[in-house]
Amino acid sequence: MITIEMMPPLMFGGLVLAMLIGFPVAFTLAALGLSFGFLAIHEGFFGFSFLQAIPERIYGSVLANELLLAIPFFTFMGAILERCGLAEDMLDSMGQLFGPIRGGLGYSVIIVGFILGAITGTVAAQVIAMALISMPVMIRYGYNMRYITGVLAASGTITQLVPPSLVLIVLADQLGKSVGDMYLGAWGPSILQIALFAGYTFALSVIKPGHVPAVPKEARTLTGWALWRKCLLGIIPSAVLIFVVLGTMMLGLATPTEAGAMGAVGAIVLAVIHHKDFSSAGHKVLLVGVAAAGVGTIIGIYLTPNLPFKIAFAIAYLAVAWVCIEAIRIPDLRMLVKQGYETTMRITCMVTFILIGSTCFSIVFLGCNGGVWLEHMLTSLPGGVWGFLIFMNLFIFFIAFFLDFFEIAFIIIPMIAPIAQKLLTPIVGADAALIWFGVMLCVNMQTSFLHPPFGFALFYLRGVAPKEVKSSDIYWGAMPWIGLQAIMVAVVIAFPITVTGLLDAPIKVDLDKIKIEIPDIELPPPLDFGQPKN
Repeated sequence: MITIEMMPPLMFGGLVLAMLIGFPVAFTLAALGLSFGFLAIHEGFFGFSFLQAIPERIYGSVLANELLLAIPFFTFMGAILERCGLAEDMLDSMGQLFGPIRGGLGYSVIIVGFILGAITGTVAAQVIAMALISMPVMIRYGYNMRYITGVLAASGTITQLVPPSLVLIVLADQLGKSVGDMYLGAWGPSILQIALFAGYTFALSVIKPGHVPAVPKEARTLTGWALWRKCLLGIIPSAVLIFVVLGTMMLGLATPTEAGAMGAVGAIVLAVIHHKDFSSAGHKVLLVGVAAAGVGTIIGIYLTPNLPFKIAFAIAYLAVAWVCIEAIRIPDLRMLVKQGYETTMRITCMVTFILIGSTCFSIVFLGCNGGVWLEHMLTSLPGGVWGFLIFMNLFIFFIAFFLDFFEIAFIIIPMIAPIAQKLLTPIVGADAALIWFGVMLCVNMQTSFLHPPFGFALFYLRGVAPKEVKSSDIYWGAMPWIGLQAIMVAVVIAFPITVTGLLDAPIKVDLDKIKIEIPDIELPPPLDFGQPKN
């Protein structure tokens, strides 16, 4: 005889068992949800009409969810930028800029990883691109092999946390918070993480200078203005794209979907600019478009938008259209766009099916009092709020050995979000509680790409590394960087202001001091209609 109290742990145990078997996650979730749903109906825990909530929730939360439209746009943007040559140019110029100092190539990998993370959002592309470009150079100049593999893998995972990360979009949707607030909360930990990585490199250059030597002077082919020009040609267009995507969202000028669409077009423009076959006429049109956009922006800031404002941005839009037509003319870029479409289709379909499966599972789980069971289990942990945070972070760390971030976000987060809201509100306030919790878990989930033997970043690195790089070097090289990310999790837990510092301060209202004053109204004298007639 199965009781309703036994259903939640049975569902959770069945999920873990199916994951260990290796059955596809989306179909596992749907099958478990429907199977336990029919079992619950048979046992009389709820009626058959309860399952009508599944198609309604799938339509309302998945198919009609406008926020999820941002995912294909950001995926397409990353797919274009990972193959357009931007990473090569930036790594080469940054490597020569920082080359004269110890650990210079490591600093360049970290900085380029941060910049690429802010415009691509794809771990696989970032690790592979940086490994193919930087690993042979670092090996040639005598860098320690474990440092090489560790810094390349860790810098690739930066994209998980730096906006416009897909992880943050998914977490914002599952936690019911705005993407803009989630991005604002992630900036503090992102910058702190870069500082932590650079600090580790600096410490290594002091303690073991032979592990991160400077690049010899004869190996630096660019100096002076030529070097700075190459650096700026990589950084400035990237910074413009970052502002177009993130700045417009944070200023309230665009929704995440609109910003993603602009980012997708901007990625094509960057790919064309960096291609060797970009025509001289295209260069001239691009400069005219940039000038027109600058004039239009100045008019919009200091004057009322008028006809010159509209004409300026019309010219800018025509210039963008011209550059995009250049992408059709160049065969390499036509193939690049086609590959971007294919990558976007695969990832979007995967996300959609996981969402549908997780909806089936979560509705039945909650219908069997799974939320009550989970809340009782987590709120009774020793240590109160801090015990809850430590337990959840350890749980996410270990479960990330088997699940990727999409699966964790769609399966685990919806179950624990209400509990986190309840426990964390007294510490940071109701508005910031889930933002703090979401960013904390995002920092934690970065480690899922690094910890041996299942870290995907390590697999990507193994796939492109030369034969002389041992697998043991890759695994051991990742360990210090996992420790650095664990320190970041501890910092975010101990100092919530790292996340909440950029968020809008909640408006505090003392209900005891609220007064409702109604002004006195002079009423006209009543009308006298005389005595009523008999």
